[in-house]
Amino acid sequence: MHIARTPTEYVDPTRKTGLWQRTIIFPSENVFQCKIICPICNERVLNKKMCIGGYKSYGFTGLSILKSIQTKGTKMTIVSPLPSYLVQRYNGWKATKYEENKVWFKRLAEDGQHPRAMIISCCDSRVHVSSIFGSDTGEFFIHRNIANLVPPYSPDGDHHGTSAAIEYAVTSLKIAHIVVLGHSNCGGVHGCFDMCSGAAPELEQRSSFIGRWMDILRPGYERVKNMETVEQKLQALEREAVIISLDNLIGFPFVKQAMQSETLSIHGLWHDIGSGSLFFYDGASFKPVS
Repeated sequence: MHIARTPTEYVDPTRKTGLWQRTIIFPSENVFQCKIICPICNERVLNKKMCIGGYKSYGFTGLSILKSIQTKGTKMTIVSPLPSYLVQRYNGWKATKYEENKVWFKRLAEDGQHPRAMIISCCDSRVHVSSIFGSDTGEFFIHRNIANLVPPYSPDGDHHGTSAAIEYAVTSLKIAHIVVLGHSNCGGVHGCFDMCSGAAPELEQRSSFIGRWMDILRPGYERVKNMETVEQKLQALEREAVIISLDNLIGFPFVKQAMQSETLSIHGLWHDIGSGSLFFYDGASFKPVS
């Protein structure tokens, strides 16, 4: 997004201050004139303190140069410097792995990506797909979401991040495999279990993004709710997340077509984080990968 000379509107997605709802920015030659609307009193405050000094063009990206907006003693931070430990790790990567593989990275940049497989995994930081399969840069097209779920095919014109990733992987990248990777001790699955069992009524609220996403897994809860122990129910529900996702995958016309033409295969896996074990779904049950 480029800043133009016409007014543009920025809506704060974090709402951390709880005060300023909307900022309308009028770019001028050296000053950002920020007209801020307070949602509480609807007062409009004009701020001309955001000098951008020597910038003569408006080709920079969006609002990235704005550090903060200062109004009536209230400071709303927009961007912050990268944490030092990430800077150090980046510098270490650049000096070692990148330097040792510059030709390969240049080839990736010039030739584009050609991954062999798409991995749909959980956002959980303990699930490290690249480490589990020892993959190199450019080998996997990885998509993460809460509880590694694939939603039903729903071309309703709304926003669908996971569905868009699948469409791109199959129709543009022409990947040969889609792997849905579930895992043990999944917080998203546990949240679904609590929601469906009545222990998390807040997730039933229409405004809950997590709750509405976990509705995808609700049919799986109905199949495991009568098991003896909570541990058994949770592990079975984690595996249901994989099975339901596989079933939903087949509902995407382009996935089904690619499978019928034998250019695509889909796979379901469940990973035990503690033991390092990996299980694959054979259409009836999960069996150890050996």
